[in-house]
Amino acid sequence: MKWIKKNFNIVLGFLIILIFVIGLFFHHKTKIYEYSSNLFYMDTYIQVKIYDNNEKKANQTLQEVDKIYKEYHELTDRYQEYDGIINLYTIHNNESAEENLTIDEKLYNLLEYSLSYYEKTNKLININMGNVIDIWKRYRDEGNGIPTIEELQNAGSISIEDIVLLENNKIKNTHPNIDLGAISKGYTTNVVAKYLENKGYSKYLINAGGNVVVGDHYGKETYKIGIETPTIEGGVYQIIKGNNMAVTTSGSYARFYIYDNHIYHHIIDPNTLYPPNYMKSVTVITEDSSLGDLLSTTLFLMPIEDGKQFLEENYPEVEAIWYGNNDQIYKTEGFNQYE
Repeated sequence: MKWIKKNFNIVLGFLIILIFVIGLFFHHKTKIYEYSSNLFYMDTYIQVKIYDNNEKKANQTLQEVDKIYKEYHELTDRYQEYDGIINLYTIHNNESAEENLTIDEKLYNLLEYSLSYYEKTNKLININMGNVIDIWKRYRDEGNGIPTIEELQNAGSISIEDIVLLENNKIKNTHPNIDLGAISKGYTTNVVAKYLENKGYSKYLINAGGNVVVGDHYGKETYKIGIETPTIEGGVYQIIKGNNMAVTTSGSYARFYIYDNHIYHHIIDPNTLYPPNYMKSVTVITEDSSLGDLLSTTLFLMPIEDGKQFLEENYPEVEAIWYGNNDQIYKTEGFNQYE
């Protein structure tokens, strides 16, 4: 009996150790770790965070995210050409005698999406504003003076009809000076979010400057996203709480210059050809950052009360918050659900 009891205790001890080792193994396999990547594309610092228990898969995923941002950055670059691709620079500056150009399907889809919102945004999102934007950029880089209305009007065509998309990913070779600054970053970030979800990641965070997209929280809470105060002092003036959403901001505080005590920023009204001065910033909450990017720019180009009415009539599911020139805060009626 003593021999049996002794061996039983030994076997029991081994079983306990085995169970402990197995428990440690599965704990390690199921524990979620944070993996992040810091990128710089589209003149923006971008941070992507995902949560996984598979280091190899996570790193491969982040490498693919880098490739996505890089590809869209090159396709939408207006100031530089790249070997082997036709991008916005090539579309405008090419010397080809061909009547049409065949472009990458990704760029074609982005252009098609952008054009579809021209009428939906009261013609405020005009992606053929490059000729005027280039003049403003030159003045902003020099930091001295502002262009005359005659100079802007004679800069070149800004007609949306210059951009003609044809079948089989072709664009008519009319040399339009396309600028996708109001959509490219948000659109690309939405592509990345969909890619992460298709790879099985429901928990993620993407911070691309004024475009923030979050999935499920990595714990059991909700994300808290701070909206930057659009003043010299900076800081955060509003916290937005929620998961599975896009938070997009447009404002006059990112790219601007001061001349004769006036601020001239980079967002240009296609009607006046000058930067508007209705507010300091506006932030929208949407389901995806493609729409968020378009709507935040659209709202920035119209008076606050007009913007409220615009959302109520066309996008009642979208909530927004404005930081006025008087430093007062204005919100849509349903915004409080995110506070």
